[in-house]
Amino acid sequence: MNPGREDGSASDRPTVIVDDEREPDGSDHAVDVDRWAGLVADVLDDEGLSDREVEVHLHFVDESAIGDLNRDHMGVSGPTDVLAFPVDDPAMVPDGIPVLLGDVVVCPSVAARQAPTHAGDYDSELSLLIVHGVLHLLGHDHAEPAETEAMQARERLHLARYGMVRP
Repeated sequence: MNPGREDGSASDRPTVIVDDEREPDGSDHAVDVDRWAGLVADVLDDEGLSDREVEVHLHFVDESAIGDLNRDHMGVSGPTDVLAFPVDDPAMVPDGIPVLLGDVVVCPSVAARQAPTHAGDYDSELSLLIVHGVLHLLGHDHAEPAETEAMQARERLHLARYGMVRP
């Protein structure tokens, strides 16, 4: 839950719990948990959830773990870059009740590998993947061309606030 303020009310920022669940492998795929938690919270605030008690979990995992999740939940063999697992739809949760938005799972090694041909560099790729995952938690999708266009527009908006351009 959100830590309360001194006046006893809920915090004005979403709660973002970040776990780096990867085995130490000596790679240079560093994860700045505070930076990425801040990005998630900022996207949620900008999407209009600053007045709600919202919790999101962000997990950084290795290729084996995301490959298992991809197979078990998406029916696709092999690792992927990001998966999102929504739990609560904020529109369906009454005001005053905490919203467990869900989990975003990111694989930094896949992000690093695809960054040069996708977002350009490792940090930009992680930013894009995290924003993409949060938008999935908020109900955005890319199964149809119109949905893809709308979701990518939201991604560009959020990334532009950080001086990044979505390719």
